[in-house]
This record gives sequence, structure tokens and C-alpha cells, in this order.
Amino acid sequence: MELSKEQTQEIIARRVAQEFHHGDVVTLGIGLPTKAVQYLPPDVKIVVQSENGVLGVGDYPDENSADARIINAGGTMVTLSEGGCFMDSFMAFAMMRGGHIDITVLGALQVDAEGNLANWCIPGKFTPGMGGAMDLVVGTKKLIVAMEHTAKGAPKIVQKCTLPLTVAHKVNMIITEKGGFEIRPDGLYLTEISPYSSLEDIRQTTDADFQIDIK
Repeated sequence: MELSKEQTQEIIARRVAQEFHHGDVVTLGIGLPTKAVQYLPPDVKIVVQSENGVLGVGDYPDENSADARIINAGGTMVTLSEGGCFMDSFMAFAMMRGGHIDITVLGALQVDAEGNLANWCIPGKFTPGMGGAMDLVVGTKKLIVAMEHTAKGAPKIVQKCTLPLTVAHKVNMIITEKGGFEIRPDGLYLTEISPYSSLEDIRQTTDADFQIDIK
């Protein structure tokens, strides 16, 4: 079954949402990771932090509640949840570096079998910089990479990253439309297979050695 981009992202976002627990403080990278909050169970409430200084990011506003002064780190207008607050960059980055974020979810250009992440730069192409990614990935208690399994047919889960690293040995979990992986001290483990994929499909589209431990 060939999935559209929208279907692919929904599958990934729904699975990511299952990793959140009530009361978690979560930081979500720009793009696909932010969609996960749309699929939270009714009994799970989380606090979303944005690295530009918002704690308690709410839903996207409609035209009646939009306020151009309230934006997330990607520059998109958001709302403030009840009890939310604003802070300066010093405090926002102190939260990230100080281990106060329970889960960080980011996209990736490459992830490898050692838990290394490359998500900020393709050599020779314009990039505005790493931003706060290196602070987020080092300080978080759990780092989840949420991404499409391949890019233009090329595997994004590789044996060793060839792109400039954002962080080394920090990724805990990888979620794609094809399945889920965990990075453990002894290597990469396939822990679940999506209904839209198969073990053979995953083997063919993953350029990294992995063991199988289906839950």
C-alpha cells in the first residue's frame, strides 16, 4: 500500500503520541513532531515547551484568537494553555540543559545504529544553523526521532551517520511509518512493525544492522 505524505505523517505522529505520559514536559521539533499532540488520549495532558521561551504551548489559533506575539520556535503562531507562561532565552535554555525536559521529539536527516543523530546540515546546502537542537538533545531525559523511513528512496537509518552530527550516542527511540526501533547499549533493535510494512520491507529500506525484539 502506497501512503500519501499526509497519511505517512499521521501514522508517525499517532505512534509518537503513545510515548507521552500524563504530566510530561515535552519539547517538539519543527514540522512532523508537533503533530503528535493532536493524537493524545483524552486522559493524557502534557506541558509543551518551546525553546524560544514558551512553557505551555497550546493549540494553533483560529483567526479570532491569533496573536502574532505568541509564536513557537518555528515562528508559527500558537496559543498559551491555561497555566502557561513565557520566559526569556536564558531560562528556556536552562530548562533544556538542566534536565527538566522529559521527552524531546525531533526529525532527522540520518540516525545510526549507535544512537547518533544528524538533523541540522547537508554540506554544500544553505542552513540557518543548528539552533537549540544541541541543547535539547543533550539535556532531555528521552530523545525520540520521528521521521519518514526514507528520503527519495534512500535509507535514513544507517550504520554510521555521514552527515554532520547534532549529537552522539543520545537517541533512545526511532519511530517511522514502517515501525519502531530502540537503541540499546548493545545496538539497534526493531521493536515493532507497522501494519503498513513488513520485516522484509524494513530490511530492504534500512541501511543498518539491527536485532529483532518485537514486543
